Amino acid sequence: MDAQQSQGPATAADQGGKSTQGRYVEPGKAFDRDMRYLATRITADGRDGYPVEAGRYRLIVSRACPWANRAIIVRRLLGLEDAISMGIAGPTHDARSWTFDLDPDGRDPVLGIERLQEAYFRRVPDYPRGITVPAIVDTRDGAVVTNDFQRMTLDLSTEWTAFHREGAPDLYPQAQRAEIDELNRWLLHHVNNGVYKAGFAGSQEAYEEAYADLWESLDILEDRLSRSRYLMGPSITEADVRLFPTLVRFDPVYAGHFKCARKPIASMPNLGGYLRDLFQTPGFGDTVDLQHIKEHYFAVHRDINPTGIVPVGPDMSSLLEAHDRDRFETVTWGAGTAPEPPLRAEVVDPAHTPLHVTGR
Repeated sequence: MDAQQSQGPATAADQGGKSTQGRYVEPGKAFDRDMRYLATRITADGRDGYPVEAGRYRLIVSRACPWANRAIIVRRLLGLEDAISMGIAGPTHDARSWTFDLDPDGRDPVLGIERLQEAYFRRVPDYPRGITVPAIVDTRDGAVVTNDFQRMTLDLSTEWTAFHREGAPDLYPQAQRAEIDELNRWLLHHVNNGVYKAGFAGSQEAYEEAYADLWESLDILEDRLSRSRYLMGPSITEADVRLFPTLVRFDPVYAGHFKCARKPIASMPNLGGYLRDLFQTPGFGDTVDLQHIKEHYFAVHRDINPTGIVPVGPDMSSLLEAHDRDRFETVTWGAGTAPEPPLRAEVVDPAHTPLHVTGR
């Protein structure tokens, strides 16, 4: 991404300090996400120069970002909290970078930096693309190892097995990987990124095309979820991790801010029940900060929302209402078990979520 194009909530553009606001819509054009990332992998054999090692790496996220939300969920479900520490950037950013304004002195307590941009520049001086979350940083030199959000969660499942908790679920089962990969590619282009194609469309034609494709895809998912509790059957997989962050942001943000409204997700018999089910499942809803989500989209996207006013609503307490997803065959964790509660330091502010949990 460059100074004229944003990758949505995962990105802050670098404009050399000349502006505090990024630009998200190209007039007359459809939205085209820049999918070039630092593709270095952290692997068990260290073939890219970064071996799996407990305590060496720090996952940097913002709870506002759906791509980062995936990494937070997988880290929780697999019990990697003690192996990979997590730094949380604030919900908003300027045109240069995400910042650590939630920390008391405005610096990440482990990396000692004010802006995530500093970690990118330590890896690639004057890094020319978006300063994105999630990013994994090597604490030894303070440089970003990878920001490849598509590969990152898969590697947490397959390369970090030595540090998985006892009872960690298999989110990427070998026998289903080809089907999961195919579904995940479809989800990315039609749903996860589909909302951005509508929201950042620069013409009526581009918007209407994106809107139609998005809702055709949501209708396909509504039908798919009429036959099984989760996307791949009776157990949670990586595919559910990738759909959930988009669904939980839909009614409070994408419906209005991105002009995606046809009906609330909450009103859809299968998708709505599926969303409530996952929100109430340990490791999913307890990672969601609804206030941070709203603050990011409405305050940062000033070319869409010029006033920067953040809405008070909607009331999301319906996420705690009953669902009927247990009518299907269910083995939620496969051969594993539910994760422990979140670390006390990582519990979402109870004022920002209807789901109140106690940390450990």
